[in-house]
Amino acid sequence: MTRKLHVHAWGDPAAPRVVYLHGVTGEGGHAHALAERPLADYLVLAPDLLGHGSSPYEPPWDIGEHVSLLVECLGDASAVWVGHSFGGRLAFEVAAARPDLVEKLVLLDPAMLLDPAIALHVAEDARADRSYASFEEGVERRVEESGLLPTSKAAMEADLARSLVIQPDGRWRYRYSQAAVVAAYGEMTTAPPAFGAVRIPTLLVRGADSYVTYDHVLDAHQAALGDLLEEATVPGGHTLLWDAPEETGAAILRFLSAGDDTRDGLTPVSIKL
Repeated sequence: MTRKLHVHAWGDPAAPRVVYLHGVTGEGGHAHALAERPLADYLVLAPDLLGHGSSPYEPPWDIGEHVSLLVECLGDASAVWVGHSFGGRLAFEVAAARPDLVEKLVLLDPAMLLDPAIALHVAEDARADRSYASFEEGVERRVEESGLLPTSKAAMEADLARSLVIQPDGRWRYRYSQAAVVAAYGEMTTAPPAFGAVRIPTLLVRGADSYVTYDHVLDAHQAALGDLLEEATVPGGHTLLWDAPEETGAAILRFLSAGDDTRDGLTPVSIKL
C-alpha cells in the first residue's frame, strides 16, 4: 500500500517554498502563524508527520521512513526546510540525504540527540491516555503541563482547536498515535548524520528556558559549519511558536531575507496537494 502524507499549504504556489516540520504530538496546521504573517511571501508547506493529524498512522515510524515519505511528497524542488523539535531532526536528516533539496535549514529547538534516560521518561509519559471531558479542560491541562508564558495561551489555544477533537466516547483527545509518539522518542536517541555532512546555511533558534538541550552537540555543530551556522535565543521554553512567536518569526525572516541572491536561488514551482 502506498502511503502519502497530508500536507497543509499557504501562499502562492509560484512563490519560493518553505517546508515546515512539526514535532511529536503536533501537526502541520501549527505552521499557520508563520505562514500567515512573517512568511506570507512564501509558499509554506507543512505535512502532518506519520502517526499525526491526517497522515497515515500505521508503522513503520522510523526516521528512514519519515525521510523517504517527506522526500517523495515534497522533494520535487529545493526549499527552505524548517523543523521544530523532532521535526528539526527530520529536516536535518533530509538535508543529509538530499542536500540538493534544502536551500537553507532552520532548526527550532531541535531534538537532535536525546539522552536515553530523558527519552524513556517522556516516552513512558506518552503512553498514558490524554483525554479530557471538554476542550477547555484540555487547554488548561496543557497550560499546566507546559509552564507556558501568559502570552502563549492564545497561540496554543488556536493550535489546539485544530488538533484536540472530540471522540466517539465523548472525550477530547489529540490527533496522533501514542505508539508513533513513543517510537519517535526512541528514534531521537539514535546518532544523527555527521554535522560536516550538512554544510548548508543553518539557523539554530533555541528557547531560553527549554528543557531540550543542545549544549552537548553545539560545539561539534559550530566546528563543522563555522560561518554557515547562525544562532538565536528567544524567550520561553521548547514550543517556540507558542512562547515567542514574534521573536521566532522575526529571526526566521531575517535569516531567509539575508542576501537577495540567496532568496532568488529558490526555485518557484507549482504543486498539487
